[in-house]
Amino acid sequence: MNSIQKKILLLTTVVVIIMSIIWVALTYYNYKTQNQYNDILQRYLTMNEVSNTSQQVITDINNYMIKPAPDTLSQLNQSKEHVEEVKYEVYKLRNEENDFTLTNYIHLIDSLIETTDRIIMFHSQDNTEASTKEFAEATRIANYISEITLALLDSDLKTYDVFYRGIIEQSEELNKLGIWLLLLITFLLLVVTYWFSLSITRPVQKLTKAANEFSRGRFDTQVKVDTNDEIAFLAKTFERMRININNLISEIKYKAQLERELQQNKILLHESQFRSLQSQINPHFLFNTLNTLSKKAYLEGSEETSDLLVSVAGLLRYNLKRLDRSVTLQDEVNVLQQYMDIQKARFTERLNLYMEVDSSCLDVKIPALTLQPIIENAVIHAVEPEEEGGSIYFRVIDEGESVRVEIEDSGRGMDKGKIKQILEETHIDSEGHSTGIGFSNVVKRLRLFYGYNDVIDIESVVGRGTKVMINIQKNKG
Repeated sequence: MNSIQKKILLLTTVVVIIMSIIWVALTYYNYKTQNQYNDILQRYLTMNEVSNTSQQVITDINNYMIKPAPDTLSQLNQSKEHVEEVKYEVYKLRNEENDFTLTNYIHLIDSLIETTDRIIMFHSQDNTEASTKEFAEATRIANYISEITLALLDSDLKTYDVFYRGIIEQSEELNKLGIWLLLLITFLLLVVTYWFSLSITRPVQKLTKAANEFSRGRFDTQVKVDTNDEIAFLAKTFERMRININNLISEIKYKAQLERELQQNKILLHESQFRSLQSQINPHFLFNTLNTLSKKAYLEGSEETSDLLVSVAGLLRYNLKRLDRSVTLQDEVNVLQQYMDIQKARFTERLNLYMEVDSSCLDVKIPALTLQPIIENAVIHAVEPEEEGGSIYFRVIDEGESVRVEIEDSGRGMDKGKIKQILEETHIDSEGHSTGIGFSNVVKRLRLFYGYNDVIDIESVVGRGTKVMINIQKNKG
């Protein structure tokens, strides 16, 4: 993992290396230029030294001839030795342009040394005329050396004039190069620094945005940082924390849903038990009474009344079952038939019931007292208010993986608001002479029993009737 500290050290190292390279290059150029200046200056100093030492020899010869003494002779010998030392330095000044002149120059120095030796010899022999003549020759040679020195200096000045101008031009170009190089390096450092800062600030901004989203309760924003440093590790930790919180929230919601469904089941159970208690006032007494009345009516020859009482007894017995129990679709169809027999006795010709039942579907499980409240609602709203009565169609259709139950009436229909209230399980007060089990209660029990919301649907047009459709999946319940 490339840490931020490593990135900073890398950037610092690059900057130091670049600055060191520039410093070494400038130092080398200055050193080279300085050496060239020193070489040229040394040439001038050497030539000037030759001219001065040659004049000093003439002066010492003159002093020796005026006052021959050991000290003046010693001084003359020192000047002569100095001239010889300077002569060897002159050899270093040789080049292609001054080779001929410099060779003559060296011969003149040798001539001056030889002349000086002869002067010392003639003077020691008291040959004044010869020594004077040699002194004049030495003076002429020394003057000639001075003239040639000036000529060599002038030649070098002309030769190195171009060099001087080149150095000046190079210095100016170097200054310009230094300025442009400084600007370029500054620009590159700014770009690299900007990029480096972005590599740190962008992930931090992403983390900050993610933290703000978390603080607002939004845990669906993925935290992703495409780096390989401590910030990426922090982002991964944020992401794991987000996933854990999401899972925790989902678990809490799921538990809350289960608790809400459990509470609804408890409410339904309490409601059904309460309704059951209302109808369980000495049920055996009611059954015995109805059976007695049925037998009495049969003995008196009133078979229709007897059958009606049997249907009422059967319906009462079925309604006293616990609502949290499941029954077969066959049981529901039987109790539906008994209920409709009672309603036929009441409405006679005004009530028409048409049934289409696929017998292969009657073993499907269904909550108790599901179909009767729906049929009862159709009777109350489609038959009872109409003077000419109405028709009810009951169908049980096999659709392969599911069973479709349809209850359709020819009544006045329902508006969309009431359908929405029923499907949203909003409590609606029972109308007419109902058994007391509401339509919304049936919807809620069906959804809880099968575990999916689209188990029931309602289609209705005001003035054209209503169709209730129950879609029962065979593998549910």
